[in-house]
Order: sequence, then C-alpha cells, then structure tokens
Amino acid sequence: MFRITSEADPAFLATMLYEAVYWDPDMTRKPFETFLEDPVLARYVEGWGRPGDDAVVALSLDEQPAGAAWLRTFDAREPGYAFVDEHTPELSIAVDRAYRGRGAGSLLLAGLLGRARSRRVARVSLSVANDNPARSMYERFGFTKIGESTGTWTMLIDLSG
Repeated sequence: MFRITSEADPAFLATMLYEAVYWDPDMTRKPFETFLEDPVLARYVEGWGRPGDDAVVALSLDEQPAGAAWLRTFDAREPGYAFVDEHTPELSIAVDRAYRGRGAGSLLLAGLLGRARSRRVARVSLSVANDNPARSMYERFGFTKIGESTGTWTMLIDLSG
C-alpha cells in the first residue's frame, strides 16, 4: 500500500531517473556519481521547480519514498528523449526495485496524469524501451506509439478529450 505526495526532492528524482534508465537488472550501470554528466539526462532534474514542473512521489507504509513520476517541458534547442514540442511535457517515472510489482507505478501514473488534466495539460509524451514491461502499463493508460528509434518508443497520450 502506498500514498502519494506532491513533495518531490530533486535528489530523489535523480535517483529515480537512474532507476528509470537502468530498469533492466541485467544492464551494466554507470556509477550514479557520474550518471548526470550526460547533459540530456541532467535536463530531467537540474533546476527542479521551473514553471510547469510537476511531480508525485509514492510513499510506502513506513513513509519511505518508493517511486516518483514527474513532468517537465523542454526547449527545442535542448530536447529530452521524447520531445514532441515545447508545450508537451515529458513523463519520467520509476519505482524503487524493492517496491516493484505492488501497484506503485499505476498509482503514480494515475496521480500525475490527474494533476496534468487539472492543469489543462493537453498531451504528455514519454520514451520507453520497447522491451520494458512498463510499456504495457502506459498502453493501458492510453499512451500510443508515435515513433521509434533504436529499440525505444516515443509514446503520447492526449488528455484534452
């Protein structure tokens, strides 16, 4: 069982970004300390709290952060991996390995999409490896594939309807 909070610590978001990138336990991981040296990855968390930034964090029964989902828009000159346009925020989401398979991801996604709808966000994009099991969750929520590059899908959901 989890509860959602909108209090997002940028350091925890960076940890969750690391988990999102290295979702497959068999992947070779870069050291966390050098992970954000990649400027595209750093864009997802640097300077957190800009206008339009929004996040939810799942807390376990003992109030430990278990996962996070967040939205951020990007400039066309410095796009993210699922860049559609400057008005469409990109979704990042991850659940700590210890808490996976218990519904935290669906709770996070539902919570964040609900917040986006209430803010009148028209669309949300995401990038996901085509073999990542989370892809089926995104499809259940209404995300559809709009592009593919090197085994990664760009997906989009229309929230305006």
